Amino acid sequence: MTNRWVGVTIDCVDVKRVAGFWSALLDRPEGPSNPGWVYLGHPGDPQPRLVFQPVTEPKHGKVRLHLDVAVDDIDRGIAQVIALGGRCTGERHDYDEGVVVVMADPEEHEFCLVQYY
Repeated sequence: MTNRWVGVTIDCVDVKRVAGFWSALLDRPEGPSNPGWVYLGHPGDPQPRLVFQPVTEPKHGKVRLHLDVAVDDIDRGIAQVIALGGRCTGERHDYDEGVVVVMADPEEHEFCLVQYY
């Protein structure tokens, strides 16, 4: 049996808004989706799809799983996230191999921007 990672599902109240944020940030177009849901990417893509699932309640507390997004320039990456409606949490970690900045999407799902040196 072969197991394969095919996607990450993100619960959100405003599916279109959050999916639009991630689509613009990652330059991933919307693929075939179920009514009320949005899928970024297509089945069989080399990258796992991002799936946005509608829920009625907003996020509470810190998520236990997050995405890392590699960028060429951390300052430009932060500016892009903010321009798309996300925000910087103010948490930054500088390491010998690069920098990690914790960001949040429009519904406060945390993720990391990572610039490797």
